[in-house]
Amino acid sequence: MTIAAPAMPFAPAAPAAAFRERVLLLVLFVTVLASSVAFIEPSPHDGLMCVLLVASVAAGVRFERLIVVPFALLLVWNVAGMISLMNVPAEEKAIQYTATSVYLAIVALLFACLFARNTMPRLAAVRSAYTLTALAAVCAGAAGYFHLFPGADDWFTDYGRAMGAFKDPNVYGPFLIWPALFLMQRMIAVRFRIRDAAVLSILLFGLLLSFSRGAWFHFAVSGFATLLFTVMAAPTQAQRMRIVSVSVTGVALVAACVVVLLSFGSLHHMFEQRAELLQSYDVGSGGRFELQRQALSVVLEKPNGMGPFEFARVYGLQQHNVYLQAFIVYGWVGGVAYILLLLSTLWIGLRTSLTRTPWQPYLITAFAAFVGEVLEGFVIDTDHWRHFFLLLGMVWGLAAATLRPATPAPPGAPSYPGAV
Repeated sequence: MTIAAPAMPFAPAAPAAAFRERVLLLVLFVTVLASSVAFIEPSPHDGLMCVLLVASVAAGVRFERLIVVPFALLLVWNVAGMISLMNVPAEEKAIQYTATSVYLAIVALLFACLFARNTMPRLAAVRSAYTLTALAAVCAGAAGYFHLFPGADDWFTDYGRAMGAFKDPNVYGPFLIWPALFLMQRMIAVRFRIRDAAVLSILLFGLLLSFSRGAWFHFAVSGFATLLFTVMAAPTQAQRMRIVSVSVTGVALVAACVVVLLSFGSLHHMFEQRAELLQSYDVGSGGRFELQRQALSVVLEKPNGMGPFEFARVYGLQQHNVYLQAFIVYGWVGGVAYILLLLSTLWIGLRTSLTRTPWQPYLITAFAAFVGEVLEGFVIDTDHWRHFFLLLGMVWGLAAATLRPATPAPPGAPSYPGAV
């Protein structure tokens, strides 16, 4: 796949514009840094997103033409969700659910616009903040799991599973995956750094402590996709062989470390319990699979959907499948819009990931993480995961930057190095 590499999105030259861009980068860093604190709603991250929106407008962030595709689909998805509110009583919880969907759609579009221009500095700010906040989440989860101080297990674990400052271990685990993929990709494709290896080990240890089968599967799928696209993007056969050999060695080392960790009693017991293919809540009359069967019947019977939380009210529990959720809550129109949103994101990511640009490692890993979340959606509801919409916006924004027609560099414009 060969597409001409676009010209670099250059930083603003005027002093006032440069100052606004520096403020934007600072706000972006702080906003992403707060994203691992999600046990309250609205979270600090949500408040900071409003500040980021103002900073983006002040810095002159533009709406790119390509982003009209996710804009249109997110608009249809949310309008259908608002219409579905007619099926439920005017409850604050249902209205808040719909408002959250609207908010997250705006978040995805804002990130897409941000990454489409001045791409590398903004990506560097996000990567640094995301890695730091993921490490903080792991530290909190480990403090809870190992009872490092009084009350830590109540705050940072759920039924013995690490969850950091999230509400659910099944959200905490996937949150750690994108920075882990980026570090892994840099180690196998660029050079091995002790610091990267140490940070990656901490993130993977935190992922293990989540004891989330969906997150483990997600990482396996996304890791394989990252490796595959990194091999395909390598310019020479020698580099491809190096990437494969380093990857095989890395997988062997990770497997050996997991075996050693599982020799400890508490970890072994929990892993043995969670590694079973079917849990008690998966089977039986009230199990996940039976609820999904009932949810499919509801989808076929109710073209306008049931509205937020109605399925759980009627059947006792959620169906734990984001695609059934899309049709049940948003109706057939909203469900189809959501499916098209995911398919179009996969298509644009697949189309642009192999184009050689300075931000290619970011696009490969964001696309790989997004693929994992799309598949994980079959066993959990991901439609309100904040990092899901960050990845969605990152894929579209980087695709827009990649597909922008090449333009000559203005005199004296700075050159941008590759991903750091």
